[in-house]
Amino acid sequence: MTDTTSSRSSYYERHIFFCLNERNNGEECCAQHRAQEAFDHCKGRVRAAGLAGPGKVRVNKAGCLDRCAGGPIAVVYPEAVWYTYVDLQDVDDIVESHLKNGIVVERLLTPASVGR
Repeated sequence: MTDTTSSRSSYYERHIFFCLNERNNGEECCAQHRAQEAFDHCKGRVRAAGLAGPGKVRVNKAGCLDRCAGGPIAVVYPEAVWYTYVDLQDVDDIVESHLKNGIVVERLLTPASVGR
């Protein structure tokens, strides 16, 4: 019998998901905090750094991640690290530190208690 766990590999080393959810009922949402701009910026930075593609990083759009109170929100897998970012410099820090070097950006972590 072979150990399939050790022979299995992920198609991407990391995924970063940006919540782009927009609420029309007046409730707080990531779209109100320029989440689309942050997603586009991240995608461009990942490409420019040569981090995009199989075996590397994938930048994905997401619907509601249900952590609206901390928005805007992004999450990096497989580590399941949740970030709250404020501006494009924060996104740059996530790309450079976490996506490129595997080092979590502690100052941008979303507190575990933050939900919707």
